[in-house]
Amino acid sequence: MLEIEKLVVDVKESGKKVLKDFSLNIKEGEIHAIMGPNGVGKSTLAKVIMGDKKYLVNSGSIKFNGEEMLDKTTDYIARSGIYYVMQDPKTIIGVTNREVLRTALTERSGERLNLYTFIKDLNKETEELKMDKEMIHRFVNQGFSGGEKKKNEVLQLKMLKPKLILLDELDSGLDVDSLKIVCESINKYKEENPDTAILIITHYSRILSLIHPDYVHEMLDGKIVKTGPFEFAKEIDRDPGIILGRLLNDGKVNYDDWSLRSLRHKYKVKMA
Repeated sequence: MLEIEKLVVDVKESGKKVLKDFSLNIKEGEIHAIMGPNGVGKSTLAKVIMGDKKYLVNSGSIKFNGEEMLDKTTDYIARSGIYYVMQDPKTIIGVTNREVLRTALTERSGERLNLYTFIKDLNKETEELKMDKEMIHRFVNQGFSGGEKKKNEVLQLKMLKPKLILLDELDSGLDVDSLKIVCESINKYKEENPDTAILIITHYSRILSLIHPDYVHEMLDGKIVKTGPFEFAKEIDRDPGIILGRLLNDGKVNYDDWSLRSLRHKYKVKMA
């Protein structure tokens, strides 16, 4: 399914190295989770998989179903069956959610879409996610709350039926009830499509109690340093670096507080 081998990546603008000899293998049907403090390269990994040109790949490979993806465009990667649920989904003015989905499904199949089936499926998935049906007729994410944007992303993935799902901080911007609804919807999709693989990127273990991973990886300084079963998430969750990163990101402590500098340095904690 997804094979990442010895990936070394820099940020083009600054030259900063963000992924260092990173390797990961995800097979069909598996659910993997990557945990670690802010700034260790978790979200960068998802962006590189999707072909983000802000990053320079110095060496390594990313293969999806045996095909090298590093030389492919983002559009090609998405058409190959990888769907990326972004941490902060973008707003697209001038195009409605319904139009985006209808166009994507038509282009992927190369055939004229059965409008009745499309609308029926769209209404079903909208109801399951407890979304206002009026939202599918609005411009993509325009005026949506953080939680509504995440629900809209999940709506799109369920309609497009990808083979590999990248969930980047899915719980960010979601209240407890909305997170439960979204995760239940993803779990249902996984049950209906057992060969689909999922990569969860998070620094909170709470989402892993709703979508249970087969493997949990701890990521530090641009690479995976340890891998374990689902229970390993609780051990990572108690890591001082992750705890400090959460406090900083949630505004509970001041990033510039001089008394925290030694801790930030020790645990390599940065703002998201």
